[in-house]
Amino acid sequence: MKASILPLTLIGLSCLPLTLASAEDKKAEFTMTTETPADVKAAPEDAEKTKSGLASKVLKPGTGTEKPAAADTVTVHYSGWTTDGKLFDSSVQRGQPTSFPLNGVIKGWTEGLQLMTAGEIRRFWIPADLAYGENPGGGRPGGTLVFDVELISIKAAPKPPPVPADVKEAPADAEKTASGLASKVIEKGKGETKPKATDNVSVHYTGWTTDGQMFDSSVVRGEAATFPLNRVIPGWSEGVQLMVEGEKRRFWIPAELAYGKNPPPGAPAGTLVFDVELLKIVK
Repeated sequence: MKASILPLTLIGLSCLPLTLASAEDKKAEFTMTTETPADVKAAPEDAEKTKSGLASKVLKPGTGTEKPAAADTVTVHYSGWTTDGKLFDSSVQRGQPTSFPLNGVIKGWTEGLQLMTAGEIRRFWIPADLAYGENPGGGRPGGTLVFDVELISIKAAPKPPPVPADVKEAPADAEKTASGLASKVIEKGKGETKPKATDNVSVHYTGWTTDGQMFDSSVVRGEAATFPLNRVIPGWSEGVQLMVEGEKRRFWIPAELAYGKNPPPGAPAGTLVFDVELLKIVK
């Protein structure tokens, strides 16, 4: 009897690494599909959970240690289901990954993807209050949503420009117009052509309130803005007509030339300060 125990023990021990390796191999080989997950109804016991109620589980490990910040742009593949197993959206099905700023999507995505590294595939169970709510409109799915997400790449957001030292008020050497607009050339441009009010212009800009709070920036978004010059606040319409291509100028725009002292919801109030770079005049 003793002789027969030894081979069995050795066989048992030799099987253990093979079993573990097989499990790891399966995890490493996981690929994105549109097939409804077996655990779509509820997060399993071994899922990670955050204070917000977000649950997730790594399906395939990523590479490296870098994780995206909320302001970064990510490129992902994903599939999404309601808890009854209905597929409602999938970049995998479309055959085209999607890119977006991470702070521009539902709260569950903003929080969840910051847990991931490039190459990782993770399953999320996102409660309604971190998604679209229980009874959303516009064809959006309600209740808890389940997503498989593959983080393909991370594009770090440009750092916000520093707050100008003279943001509180225009310095004594600033140019002033009859309307009350003040400005100062930061970097000279090229040529002599200036835009007309009816022209389209392409610009980069950053805007602050006089207490130094940045409220908007094409620089941070990493994408220039193009618009008709007669379709923006009066301070912009007047001020950008003073510029030539390649010029950078700082503007102190009084409330009456901006959004007023009591602006509509979401718009900044009072005097506003903008750094504007005129990239191109589009006739």
